[in-house]
Amino acid sequence: MYKLIKRFFDFICALLGIIGTSPIWFLSIILTEISDSGTLFYFANRVGKDNKKFKMWKFRSMRVARGASEVSLRPDQDRIFWWGKVMRRLKIDELPQLINILNGTMSIVGPRPAAVDQMEITRGGANAIASTVPCGLTSQSSLWDYIYGDQFPNEDDYNEKVLPIRLKLDVYYVKHASFFGDIKLIIWTVLAITYTACGKYPQWMHDKLVGYSKTV
Repeated sequence: MYKLIKRFFDFICALLGIIGTSPIWFLSIILTEISDSGTLFYFANRVGKDNKKFKMWKFRSMRVARGASEVSLRPDQDRIFWWGKVMRRLKIDELPQLINILNGTMSIVGPRPAAVDQMEITRGGANAIASTVPCGLTSQSSLWDYIYGDQFPNEDDYNEKVLPIRLKLDVYYVKHASFFGDIKLIIWTVLAITYTACGKYPQWMHDKLVGYSKTV
């Protein structure tokens, strides 16, 4: 029953979300073109439920670099243009993933989508369980990466201080998934973005997420 309710909820929310945020889409398209003329969208190679590959939609926030690899877990900061930085900070770049939610390749709430060339890191060992459910736009691990991970542009620091807890939180989500739990995570996501927009840090959320990771 949870799976059916979740899919119905995902579809309706994604449809309403696209309609409701259409002015932001329009603004993003214009400012992306002004910032760095080129393709408007970036299609990332990702792995979802049952290890099926799909193209994840995002607004392009970086200057195009041919032959770039996704092996690094941290973005190339020098390639992010000014509007791209704004989109990333406020999660506007992820709005096109509502299209993925509409077509069923993603859910609103679920483990972080895995990059094809990061499967050993993000879906190895105990984290293989994350491939048993649809990946999502938000989750405990996504919130952890958003509020805390963005403080560590250096990959070595990120791998040491952020990644271990991020991976545990993907496992935590799968083991504790519920409809009301999903609603709570959506509310937390709105709060996290609001805190960030106001220049504040949600320490209470940080502490909760660390606590969840310790139960895995």
